[in-house]
Amino acid sequence: MSESNSAERSDGTDGQVSGATVVAQALKTQNVEYMFGIVGIPVTEIAVAAQQLGIRYVGMRNEQAACYAASAVGYLTGRPGVCLVVSGPGLVHALGGMANANMNCWPLIVIGGSSERSQETMGAFQEFPQAVRSSIYGRPGACYVDIPADFVNLQVNVNSVKYTECCMPPPVSMAETSAVYKAASVLRNAKQPLLIIGKGAAYAHAEEGIRKLVERCQLPFLPTPMGKGVIPDNHPNCVAAARSRALQFADVIVLFGARLNWILHFGLPPRYQPDVKFIQVDICAEELGNNVRPAVTLLGDINAVTKQELASQKSLPMNYYTVFYHVQEQLPKDCIVVSEGANTMDIGRTVLQNYLPRHRLDAGTFGTMGVGLGFAIAAALVAKDRNPGQRVICVEGDSAFGFSGMEVETICRYNLPIVLLVVNNNGIYQGFDTATWKDILKFGDATAVAPPMCLLPNSHYEQVITAFGGKGYFVQTPKELQESLRQSLADTTKPSLINIMIEPQAMRKAQDFHWLTRSNM
Repeated sequence: MSESNSAERSDGTDGQVSGATVVAQALKTQNVEYMFGIVGIPVTEIAVAAQQLGIRYVGMRNEQAACYAASAVGYLTGRPGVCLVVSGPGLVHALGGMANANMNCWPLIVIGGSSERSQETMGAFQEFPQAVRSSIYGRPGACYVDIPADFVNLQVNVNSVKYTECCMPPPVSMAETSAVYKAASVLRNAKQPLLIIGKGAAYAHAEEGIRKLVERCQLPFLPTPMGKGVIPDNHPNCVAAARSRALQFADVIVLFGARLNWILHFGLPPRYQPDVKFIQVDICAEELGNNVRPAVTLLGDINAVTKQELASQKSLPMNYYTVFYHVQEQLPKDCIVVSEGANTMDIGRTVLQNYLPRHRLDAGTFGTMGVGLGFAIAAALVAKDRNPGQRVICVEGDSAFGFSGMEVETICRYNLPIVLLVVNNNGIYQGFDTATWKDILKFGDATAVAPPMCLLPNSHYEQVITAFGGKGYFVQTPKELQESLRQSLADTTKPSLINIMIEPQAMRKAQDFHWLTRSNM
């Protein structure tokens, strides 16, 4: 400790200072601003000393959540947050947060009840194979790799060869929300719509989404030669047998990964109507607008864009895309989004947009469940101190919420105006509705007959926050979701939790689609 710092005392006795104050001052000197933990012998004095020196202390309900919160502060501020725990079980409970911080490379200090600290390196980052990545990212294509002749016959020890792990799949890109709105409007007003399915749709594995679109809206479709099979040729909506007539009389044509080249007669009269409107969906920006000027362009992964369009459905129960579609409409652009869960986080990563750096926190590299509420608490504290008025939105799957749901009490105790969204499908990945659950229980005890991924149907998680003085909403329709989210964002005086019921098997059952209801083909 420096001479200037050693002069500071915890009491008026010259030359005397407690070890707790020494620890707290050392942290203060390092610009530590936040401490999270659960006090007990012998760390209570450290928390008290920290508060006396101006460090913000947040008493949590579980060391694991405290550690997650402290690590999130490190990520958000660039200076480590502190997790204060007792020795033994307290430290063991914090290990999950320590491992998560190591994997994410987030600064974190854990202080336990003894002078020993245990941290383990969790692995190193490896560069992706450049050639493979270049060939599959963005618009797929060829990549040239030069191998010198002497390399071909060079003899090396087999043990000296190191193989790089498989390249990750390419990132999924979404179209702009405004463009999806416009495309839906153009299709809604079409009298003779036609879908043209190209090989780009086949490459994107978009068959499920496109089939739903065709069947729920009764849209005619025409496959290009290598787009054949995305929807079977014997499907009743296939108009390949009347190809020329379909092209000539369509007033709105949606191109799913299909080029307006010679195969499609360049999109020009007399094969097409002079005023035909094209909606072009493609992953390659350079392909948009070739030969004709589209009415709407949707730049993004075809499978992902098709799912965006599924978000316009009005059937009940809602699905993930419907929920995120309406949430995205109202989210402030500067809000911090915290997200965790299985489908909830995976789909939310592509649909819920961020516009600023360090404004998203999720399970990260370690794929850890239970981080959400701790992260949200940390983000709300940092926002309160550094950017008053900034909102924190915590999007939780119902299973993920269960890991640290009691931290809602912490949120209410410190009156942090976090908006919690629990996307509730009654299970892990999928669940069952109430009627099905009751039928299952007729066959025996739940421990013997209930599928392991099931949770109790229609659980009222919103009542957890109302028990502690926050606002709770139970919503089942898009209108209820819109209104409850609007009220929650407008109220900056207290936290809220919106329990959003969706189709228990939303990812597996077909979604209704009503924004287009007819075809005159």
